[in-house]
Amino acid sequence: MKETSLPPAADATSPAGADIRFIMDGPTGNMIHSTVPPGQINKATRHATVSEFWYVLEGEGEIWRREGDAERVTRLVPGRSIDIPVGTAFQYRNIGNMPLTFICITMPPWPGDHEASHLDGAWEPTVGTDHSKPRSKT
Repeated sequence: MKETSLPPAADATSPAGADIRFIMDGPTGNMIHSTVPPGQINKATRHATVSEFWYVLEGEGEIWRREGDAERVTRLVPGRSIDIPVGTAFQYRNIGNMPLTFICITMPPWPGDHEASHLDGAWEPTVGTDHSKPRSKT
């Protein structure tokens, strides 16, 4: 049995560009806290083997998802949950004036940055490919 607390600062930057804090890991999945600053548009990403569940805590954003022929933009607001099935293309952005924060659960556990590939998304990203922090997870 494990217990953790939210770290005071980001542990890493995700392949998409969000600041992340590691919360919990185990044999069936991982949980992180993700922060996207106001105005940031993250890179469009697709995962090879990992699915995700998100729960929005604060802020206001949008996520674009494309799975096969289905494509949609969903508003990210406190209390909203979304899924990102394995192989789904997705991109998200903060459209509010405060940080967009959410909990992300990956299943199975995150295998490493080779999991994520980048592609063209709905918006032009504002984050680059070179990060000052180590990259990992969502």
